[in-house]
Amino acid sequence: MTALRVDIWSDIACPWCYVGKRRFEQALQRLGADTPIELHWHSFELDPGAPARVPEARQAERLARKYGMSLQQAEQRMAQLSELAQAEGLRFDFDQLKPGNTFDAHRVLHLAAERGKQDAVKERFLRGYLCEGEPIGEREVVARLAREAGLDADEVESTLSSSAYADDVRADEAQAAALGIHGVPFFVIGQRYGISGAQPAELLSRALQKAQAELAAEPELVEGAACGPDGC
Repeated sequence: MTALRVDIWSDIACPWCYVGKRRFEQALQRLGADTPIELHWHSFELDPGAPARVPEARQAERLARKYGMSLQQAEQRMAQLSELAQAEGLRFDFDQLKPGNTFDAHRVLHLAAERGKQDAVKERFLRGYLCEGEPIGEREVVARLAREAGLDADEVESTLSSSAYADDVRADEAQAAALGIHGVPFFVIGQRYGISGAQPAELLSRALQKAQAELAAEPELVEGAACGPDGC
């Protein structure tokens, strides 16, 4: 059976991306184990100009400054997001959040893709940053989390000490721009259906089922006037 390709653009510094990952996993369970999935995680930086470690501040304060809202509004938004995340089995710890540049983490995710461990590394990065207060912009933290997810320590260190996979990250981001992707998570299912945001599992499941059905369908042959080796 031909595998159904799914491409997902996301950032580690993105709570909705983790919620979206869980909902996508639920959709896959509804699809059934008989359907092979070819999953590709793609890089997207929400703040490419961020330093390795953003100066200490409460997340609500950072959110209020970034989006021009009151501190109370920011706290309400965070509380609502935490509640939604809990419904998906996730416990965000916004009080311990340590934002930073995610470019190196994305480079390591490309290494993980080549080693067949991209989803495991993605999961570890998201959990470390959003639930455990890990400073994802610090290389030693990225290296440790990648090792914990099963990557070879020497390969990770070699990647982080070089510019390896930098072009791959930029290529992902250029492709996102070409596709008109301005926010994440963003799902492309079967190379034909684009879904923006952390949509409910039911919606993702329907898109997966529809794309799989179209992939499995026999092509329809419509004959008409044509030229061949023996003439036209």
